[in-house]
Amino acid sequence: MKKQAIRKRSRIARRLGLHFTVQFFTIWLLVLAIVLISIFTIMYYIGNEQLKTDIPSEVLDSLSIETIIEDESVEIPSFWPGQLEQKGYWLQIINESGREVYSLNVPEDVPNQYSATDLLRISDTRKLNEYQVSTLYEEILGDRNLYLLGWKDVDGTRLEEWYKLYSENGRVPRSAASTLDNKAKSIGVSLVVLNENGRIVQSFGLPSDHEAYGALALIEVSQQPAKSKIQVSYHYDPSSQYTWLIERPREDAESTNQPILRTMLIVMIIIGLSIFLLSLGLAIWHGYRYGGPLLLFMRGFERMGRGEYEQVFIEKERMKIYDKKGRFRARYKLYHEVIAGFSDMADKLALARNERLRLEQSREEWMTGISHDLRTPLTTVQGYGHLLESGQFSWSEDELRKVGGTIREKSTYMLELLQDFSLTFELKNHTPGEKLEPLELNEFVRRAVLRYVNDVTIQNVIFDFEESPTSLRILANPKWFQRLLDNLISNAVKHNPPGTEITLSIMREGNLAVITVRDNGVGMDTETQSRLFNRYYRGTNTDAGVDGVGLGMSIAYAVVAAHNGSITVESSINQGTMINMSFPLES
Repeated sequence: MKKQAIRKRSRIARRLGLHFTVQFFTIWLLVLAIVLISIFTIMYYIGNEQLKTDIPSEVLDSLSIETIIEDESVEIPSFWPGQLEQKGYWLQIINESGREVYSLNVPEDVPNQYSATDLLRISDTRKLNEYQVSTLYEEILGDRNLYLLGWKDVDGTRLEEWYKLYSENGRVPRSAASTLDNKAKSIGVSLVVLNENGRIVQSFGLPSDHEAYGALALIEVSQQPAKSKIQVSYHYDPSSQYTWLIERPREDAESTNQPILRTMLIVMIIIGLSIFLLSLGLAIWHGYRYGGPLLLFMRGFERMGRGEYEQVFIEKERMKIYDKKGRFRARYKLYHEVIAGFSDMADKLALARNERLRLEQSREEWMTGISHDLRTPLTTVQGYGHLLESGQFSWSEDELRKVGGTIREKSTYMLELLQDFSLTFELKNHTPGEKLEPLELNEFVRRAVLRYVNDVTIQNVIFDFEESPTSLRILANPKWFQRLLDNLISNAVKHNPPGTEITLSIMREGNLAVITVRDNGVGMDTETQSRLFNRYYRGTNTDAGVDGVGLGMSIAYAVVAAHNGSITVESSINQGTMINMSFPLES
């Protein structure tokens, strides 16, 4: 049975695990696709923005991302040559030996072999002959390469020539004003002269859109040319602190983009949408598949909460779960072990409820018996009290002694009965392990036996004690443990004839301390042994004249259980009784 339950749980776990793993994996793929799409979108946006800026260093950054270099083989996406040519750039890729491994639009006066000092000078001055050069050093898996992106600043060269020919103390003299104005108009540019405050003091050629430049205006044009309507080239004269600018209107260039990233982005979006639709379908299907049975279980729990254990599922719900042949429908096959377990739990709860009702009835019967057991001695005490109070009778000393003895016996009986009830309640409402302390058994049991040996009210009973040769200590509650021994010894005294020998012995068996209480009295039959530890059971061999309500041995059993021990009984009619108790030794 236990193996079947384990196999059943394993099947359920595997089935549920498979379903939710597939769902989790699909959702994980969706999340991964969204992340990748986001990354490629950002890369695509940043790459295109870098291309639009027209700043050589950012163009090189975008170019290097998509360039593949293996040994001396270089692969560059096909759209790059056209875009670089459109912007007037030329490109060289130099390997670690200084030799050109790739070239694009390179002018004839640019060398294809460089020394270390050549490359250092180009990197520092950002110039090669008449060309402006931007550099990018790259090292991937030990392969080192240098990108050279060059362009010719025609307006800058022309501006330096004009400054040499026509400047006078940093400004354009009147004699050259007409000439410069015609030359600037002929090539479609504006020539302006700025003072040290950025204000335009002279203007030639096309009209300028500015009267002055702010502190960051020229930096903005230089760093973000794509956002500006003009391109500028400048020449600064430190002696006069005048600056000459050529302003050229920017032509609307064709929008640039990166086809590879765009293609990858489109593919990722398609995959992401497919996974999203698949996840949405699975979510709807799982909601339908799992939601229905869960609602069914909720209604079942509501009925169980009302105590309707016999019909957890109504007929309409059973028709949903089972087909006409009594087999589970496909929607509920995943839960067939759960549904079976649910029904089994309802049956067990019904049994528990019936058992509770039976116990309540038994408790009422016990209370009736207890009331009777208290009423009988109370009636005796009350009767003697009335007789003594009335004064109608003369009592001899011997009669008074007998009356007093009877009242004392009945009072003692009632006191013991109340103590039994109190201890039963205490044991029921306290968990094992409470109020436990180390207890040395030899000395404790010896003292318990001596109390009975020295009791003058106990006649014609022989007590013996056999101690363990070694000291044995257990964790115990002294009050409860004393009551345990008292109940066992007094039970042996009450239910055996005079001359009975009662022996208590202690020994060690492995990690256990064993206490034995044995006698050579009348013994017990099989029925009495099987019900000895039940509450309110007094036994078939009990003398009718012996007081008690049958709590002593049930209390003894509860005390042993509270000490994590075990108790057994061995007996035969006229062969005596032996009760063995085992307790774990103190570690």
